[in-house]
Amino acid sequence: MSQPAHPATTSSPLRPLPALIFASRWLQLPLYLGLIAAQGVYVWHFLVELWHLVEAAFGNQHALEALVHSIGYKPEAPVTSLNETVIMLVVLALIDVVMISNLLIMVIVGGYETFVSRLGLDQHPDQPEWLGHVNASVLKVKLGLSIIGISSIHLLKTFINAANYDVKVLMWQTIIHLVFLLSALAIAFTDKLLNVSQAKH
Repeated sequence: MSQPAHPATTSSPLRPLPALIFASRWLQLPLYLGLIAAQGVYVWHFLVELWHLVEAAFGNQHALEALVHSIGYKPEAPVTSLNETVIMLVVLALIDVVMISNLLIMVIVGGYETFVSRLGLDQHPDQPEWLGHVNASVLKVKLGLSIIGISSIHLLKTFINAANYDVKVLMWQTIIHLVFLLSALAIAFTDKLLNVSQAKH
């Protein structure tokens, strides 16, 4: 004798107040769209700096002056041609833009996926590797590591151009970098403890 088929279980609709609270997550959408606009500004800045570097390599004095001004380099003698220090500072500035851009992508994609709505990228060939196991804790650790990388680039730029900075500036930048490092280690250690605690239960 055949058993009667059970009706498919469907989730009951949310009551008005919980539905409103849950829908409020979409208020974050303009914030992520704003970060995408900021990403576009960084791309434009990167292309302008790269173009100035190429022009300066071919002897364009106006482009060279723009580069020296943008990186805050103040040599004792006027810079008349592209030298190793200027190239290094410009390249570090470009790397800095790339790392901040990576940070923006992590916040935009990871934040939207975690706090707003699923992107539906499962089985997509271009799905970022880190997005498959992202959550609020993983996102915090990755953001912390990205901030350390950006701080390292800024610190390296400062030390290369140390003659134009006061000793107190150098000291405080180093201290702030160490604080970032310790904060990221503390976040990673706390996340590890939480994972171990959840695994025991």
